[in-house]
Amino acid sequence: MRLILDSHVFLWWLQDDRRLSRSARRSIEAPSSDVFVSAASIWEIAIKLSIGKLRWRSRAGVDLASTITDCGFAELPVTARHAAAVRELPHHHADPFDRLLIAQALCEDLQIITGDDAFGSYGVRTLEAT
Repeated sequence: MRLILDSHVFLWWLQDDRRLSRSARRSIEAPSSDVFVSAASIWEIAIKLSIGKLRWRSRAGVDLASTITDCGFAELPVTARHAAAVRELPHHHADPFDRLLIAQALCEDLQIITGDDAFGSYGVRTLEAT
């Protein structure tokens, strides 16, 4: 299974948050799963941290970007192909970060783990996070 984590799901994973369902956890932990975190998610989290909309405590010497590989996940860079694919998406969702994640999932044939019901209206494969 090839998975991409929505930004909030990545944070829930890092915080061992109970909102992340057992089913989602099993999918993420499965040895057969390739799990990706988008650079766009790190960008979104960094913006929210910088404006005080989000709080996150990092351990000494650990930065947000390095947590991707620390968790055994792979970073998914944002490519020009991903960015251009956003143009083709219908406007069901206004959040630019979510639209980029959806475009990445469609371009890379990834299933998104998310708690956002709007993702399903794009025809992207989703797995419920809660």
